[in-house]
Amino acid sequence: MILNHIYIFLLGFTHCLFFKVFCSLSEFSLDGDYLLGGLFPVHEVEQSTFMFSPEAIECKGHTFTKSGYQMFQVMRFAVEEINNSSTLLPNVSLGYEIFDHCSDTKNFPSVFSLVSQNGSIKPQEKLNSHQPKVIALTGPYGSTRTITISPLVTMDLVPLVNYGASSSTLSNKLQYPTFIRTIPSNKDLIQMIIHIIQWYGWNWVAFLGGPDNYSEDGLRLFYKYTSNTGICLAYQETLHIRGNYNQTLKNINMLNINVIVIFALPIYAENVVRAAIANNVRDKVWIASETWSMNQQLPRERGVEKIGTVIGITERLLSLPGFDEFVYKVKATTNKDKNSNVESEVQNKICNQECKEGALLTAGEIIDENPTFSFAIYSAMYSMANALHKVLQCNLNECHRNITVKPYMILREIKNLDFSLNGRQVKYDVNGDTTISYAAVLWRTETNSPRIEMVGTYDTYPEIVFAINNSLMPWHNNKPVPFSNCSVECREGYSREHEGFHACCFRCKKCPQNTYVDYSRDPYTCYPCAESEWSDEGSTTCKIRSVVYLQFTEITSIVVICFTACLITLLIFIFCLFAYNSNTPVVRSAGGNMCFLMLACLTMSSISVFFFFGQPTSADCILRNFIFSFFFTICLSCMTVRSFQIVCVFKMAAEFPKLHGLWVKHNGQWLFILFSSFLHFISCVLWATVSADHPVRDSITFNDQTMLVCERRNTITISIVLFISWFLGFLCISFSYMGRDLPKSYNEAKSITFSLLMYYLSWITYFTIYLTFKSKYVLLLNALAQISSIYGILFSYFIPKSYIMLFQPKKNTAAYFQTSIQNYTQTISRS
Repeated sequence: MILNHIYIFLLGFTHCLFFKVFCSLSEFSLDGDYLLGGLFPVHEVEQSTFMFSPEAIECKGHTFTKSGYQMFQVMRFAVEEINNSSTLLPNVSLGYEIFDHCSDTKNFPSVFSLVSQNGSIKPQEKLNSHQPKVIALTGPYGSTRTITISPLVTMDLVPLVNYGASSSTLSNKLQYPTFIRTIPSNKDLIQMIIHIIQWYGWNWVAFLGGPDNYSEDGLRLFYKYTSNTGICLAYQETLHIRGNYNQTLKNINMLNINVIVIFALPIYAENVVRAAIANNVRDKVWIASETWSMNQQLPRERGVEKIGTVIGITERLLSLPGFDEFVYKVKATTNKDKNSNVESEVQNKICNQECKEGALLTAGEIIDENPTFSFAIYSAMYSMANALHKVLQCNLNECHRNITVKPYMILREIKNLDFSLNGRQVKYDVNGDTTISYAAVLWRTETNSPRIEMVGTYDTYPEIVFAINNSLMPWHNNKPVPFSNCSVECREGYSREHEGFHACCFRCKKCPQNTYVDYSRDPYTCYPCAESEWSDEGSTTCKIRSVVYLQFTEITSIVVICFTACLITLLIFIFCLFAYNSNTPVVRSAGGNMCFLMLACLTMSSISVFFFFGQPTSADCILRNFIFSFFFTICLSCMTVRSFQIVCVFKMAAEFPKLHGLWVKHNGQWLFILFSSFLHFISCVLWATVSADHPVRDSITFNDQTMLVCERRNTITISIVLFISWFLGFLCISFSYMGRDLPKSYNEAKSITFSLLMYYLSWITYFTIYLTFKSKYVLLLNALAQISSIYGILFSYFIPKSYIMLFQPKKNTAAYFQTSIQNYTQTISRS
């Protein structure tokens, strides 16, 4: 049974071959020195039927397509123009044999005819000995049809210069070595669609395709090229002829999708658009692939202007100079002879090339049909002709016709072509893909006579350039661009937080202080600023922190340094004054040699102030308080001993004579000073070695500043140091209070009490501010506390005595002091 079907199939195939004389009388063939093949969709099979045995098809029984008829007229026009050229193929003529290719699986007889030699096909014959009927072939329309027939033409390495198959699968030269295309591949088409989507900031789109290789390949590439673009494919569906288009549109509306890519053959796009009109779909953006972007019927559908904006993609160069005149000439000839050859009509039926509908078309209908593939067909013919020109070694006058032309020779030359055609460069890459010159077109459907207008361009040669003229779009003049995003874009300084399955669905979260969001790097992350930088909440960049420390050149620093310099000068002057008057009663009553130790310690303490200025180092952090604390504590121990001695002389000697004798005999005052100084020195050394202050960069206290400060590591050691100093001060005040009623010349209670009150108040003020505020000027208060402590002792203890020595020398006599003691004794005895 199967053998009978195969026999019938081959019988029909060979029967058609033997009637080529009659076929040649139609538009579908032309005699010439070299034949080119053409496969065009003059008719379309809308619904394929599964067959169990080989079966040829009569295309005339299916839907006639004006665009398919126009396509093969473009091929005829190109061949005629080439034959009329005196330079491209001089003394050589091209012929053609064209077939109506209406089905994916039932048009094999036409392909067999084109690759046969004298009606036979010998797959195992060597290339040099087999000569197919045609030297090259163009078509068919559609990726699935091309993939189906490609193995047949590959056997003999017949170049398949295709005008209408854009599947990226065909770029694989291992599988399709003879495939060359004059239209861009789906890869380029998808990339332009993505460019359009990104141009307007959309990221929430639907993708509708058909059940064919063209749409499947487009969907796969769309997934691939949008993976890192932020575009989300919110909905995708494979359409069918009798599918539920209404439900498809409802699903899209439910997801709030406003941008719909229809990457399908015209029949599916027409069904979707008509369903959108019927369902009152409004204000969508429809992105049309090149298969239906130049459709001449849909823009005229009633109500199409309400569905929204249609942006299409098509070849840049569509018009062909001279084509209109050719069509008018052809139609004039056809109308004259359409009833003159009945026999030809009969044989056309046998040859599967009957086309009554084409004869009924006017020239205007053909010219006005979708021109999307016109230049692709035109450049395919010229590519074959230029390749033949090279194989035949043609010059301006003639070609070497004695050269035997094989299809693989044409294939080799086509791959190396680079020529200009109507201002467009035609060349092919290693995958057989041509250069890209796309146009974005807009359907102007709001007018009485709808038109299609070019609004953008996309070129890849010599470099990639994409642009859209926004002033031509319907949302110009401050009208809002249609919104099609899953989430509203975050405001500046807000990072995204994933919400749901899709990457472009998110919540917005404000970046906290000292962080920033970099949308070009990762819009989902708030990056921390570097230690030397800062930022406010909701920032997109970090600012450089200003480095803050007490500088020598600041006004406040200069004032403090001047005060310190004056203090040191005054101390040295008093030291010299006391040395000059060392044997006078005032100096001896102030402590004698102990005064020099006190003045020397106060001078050394003053030096610590200079370590508060400039960029702090580890030495600065230690010395600024170590020097002051150690030497000032020695001074305090001297004042404590001095207070105790005065009480001891006038009160302790009388009440505790033995104890007083031991104190005098063993120089108790110096032992006490030595002991307290040594104890304090040990505590200072522990503080400086075990937990010394060290410089740190404080970037926490202030946002915009990095303060260079000295950090205290351990509060225990510093507490011990402070306790010793403050305890000595307490003893000093206590002894001063006990001696408040002593002779005036020896009564230093007021001066000592005042100096120690200055000491305590200065440091209490400093520590209060230190614990409450953070600023570089807190360090200045530390220095001022040291200076005020020293000034307190100087002005309350030493200045009055210096005044007596300088301006009241009569009080600096033994008699004056003796009189003071006698008056005190008499007062005590009376009481």
